[in-house]
Amino acid sequence: MRHLLILMTVFLSLAGTAFAAVPTTPSDSPATAATKNREVSAPVAASPAQSTPAAAQPKAAVPAPAPAKIKTNRLITVSMFLAIIAFTMGIVVWAARKTKTAADFYAAGGGITGMQNGWAIAGDYLSAATFLGITGLISIRGIDGFLYAVGPMVSFITILLIIAEPCRNAGKFTMGDILCYRSSPKLVRGAAAISTVAVSIFYLLAQLVGAGKLMQVLLDIPYQASIIGVGILIIVYVGFGGMKATTWVQIIKASLLMSCGVVFTALVLWKSGMNPLRFFADIVASPAVQDHVRGLLKHAAPEPGFDYGQRFLEPGLFLNNPLDQISLGIAWLLGAAGLPHILMRFFTVPTAKAARKSVIVAMFLIGFFFIMTTVLGFGAAIHITPQKISAIDKGGNMGVLMLAQQLGGGAGTIVGDLFLAFVCAVAFATILAVVAGLVLASSAAISHDVYVNIIKDGKATQREQVNVARAASLAVGIVAIWMGIAAEKQNIAHLVALAFAVAASSNFPVIMLSLFWKRFNTAGIVSGLVVGTVAAIGLVMVSPNMTYPKKVAADARKVVEPLEKKQADGVTLAEKELKALEKARADFAQNKNGTSIVGLDAPLFSLKNPGIISAPLGFLAAIIGCLAFRERRSEELFDELYVRQNTGYGMAKAQDH
Repeated sequence: MRHLLILMTVFLSLAGTAFAAVPTTPSDSPATAATKNREVSAPVAASPAQSTPAAAQPKAAVPAPAPAKIKTNRLITVSMFLAIIAFTMGIVVWAARKTKTAADFYAAGGGITGMQNGWAIAGDYLSAATFLGITGLISIRGIDGFLYAVGPMVSFITILLIIAEPCRNAGKFTMGDILCYRSSPKLVRGAAAISTVAVSIFYLLAQLVGAGKLMQVLLDIPYQASIIGVGILIIVYVGFGGMKATTWVQIIKASLLMSCGVVFTALVLWKSGMNPLRFFADIVASPAVQDHVRGLLKHAAPEPGFDYGQRFLEPGLFLNNPLDQISLGIAWLLGAAGLPHILMRFFTVPTAKAARKSVIVAMFLIGFFFIMTTVLGFGAAIHITPQKISAIDKGGNMGVLMLAQQLGGGAGTIVGDLFLAFVCAVAFATILAVVAGLVLASSAAISHDVYVNIIKDGKATQREQVNVARAASLAVGIVAIWMGIAAEKQNIAHLVALAFAVAASSNFPVIMLSLFWKRFNTAGIVSGLVVGTVAAIGLVMVSPNMTYPKKVAADARKVVEPLEKKQADGVTLAEKELKALEKARADFAQNKNGTSIVGLDAPLFSLKNPGIISAPLGFLAAIIGCLAFRERRSEELFDELYVRQNTGYGMAKAQDH
């Protein structure tokens, strides 16, 4: 095993060095070509009012503009990536020596302290979508992005008050252990395993696609190679190190993320004299922010008396439907408490008190970090501008990277390149840590719930359990790599929404009812898991989160028609307008006859998050299924479960390794 780990480390290091040494251009890779096709002009540049008639004469064919890029110092950036990989691989080697039993692999022997587990939960929860996505959303959509930061704090109150202690006391390794305590074990474990894998895979896909795009944009590493490299790393982390290695990778990643946030938040505030009032005044007074908001509101000309800068600090630029906000809130409130990789963390601590402490520590760290992301998002809007951020990435995901480089002095400066490389390495570590937790949750469900307890009736040896868990990690990793490559051109926003919606609609209702309703039984658990999962997936598949080619074509036509009319009237288009026209024509031709992944021309469900419908359906199905099929055994065992979940009686003790 030791030699295999050393071999993998050397291979990955050499592969990373080889990738870094090969100069590639955006046209070298199909992934980058796809990025070109999706590139959009900044709102200011696309406005006819801003055109300059003195620009070059129209041409019959205008080459597509080269995609905007972040200029990185490859030597510094790759060195930091490799340092992260080498350090975390050292942790895997250390953890592998201590991982001998199933309890070691799944729950680190129950020997993680409350403080350590709190940092690990924060590392598990603060994903790449959180670090890059929320910051970017705030930088281009204003205060609406902050709503994505508030939700997790509410969800952790739910976890603290309802889930943490009872789950730690009633379970062992997986969500299936909690649910099958007083129900038909095999049927419930099978349903729980399917739900666990569904939630984990969709969440995991978003992280993997983010990793692929991050390395493609920053290092020119082909998308497919990035996905394969990250997948191999995760298989090694989980397969050999188990929960102990995963925990320490998450702790290190959380420490790096918090340090990164503190440093850059302080630098952003320093530029405003450490004065919060001046900071927000700078946002309102920014001409770039004002012009960007005008573009979002589709005001062809500024309306007299309208304060566009102030509008950036008001809700409604992204979530303009109150029902969407409520639905998102439901998904946040209940979803985190049903995420399998978060639930697994409560089995790693030795006492219920440590479980409660870990949630409190995680709440503090996550809350503090989300305050910093708000400052960083607005700071990027001031110092980089929404237009430049959107030109690099339409979703704003590269905003914090651009801000870090700018705060250090800009591209080409030593400090600027060091800051950018540091943030890139932290983002990479973030992806590794979160994906490791998700793969571990999936492999635990497959090995512990399906193989050990369904196929082998709980009679597998310790060595057999660990070997099967490692094989399951390999299988999940391979499937994740394949799906990550296949999902390259998909809109991945719906994947995160899907993970939280499924967790809120299926896992949380049955966990809560299993712990606190005496009559709840097998039929209720299976009904809740199946209906909640199907409802959440079904609604997301027909929601605006999916890509609808005909809508893309219609939006492209809105660009083509006025520019063609302008040409027909004899007006000379500016170079930027010519490029926008060429791109819009290509988008229209490519998408005019297309349909969504399920064959629709337009969404059937208007909300971006299905929580407002799917979560009540999950609860309702669980209740109706329970009432329709009464099970006396479940009622008789409730008192035993109630004592155990409140006292921890019968819970395995922590092992000292």
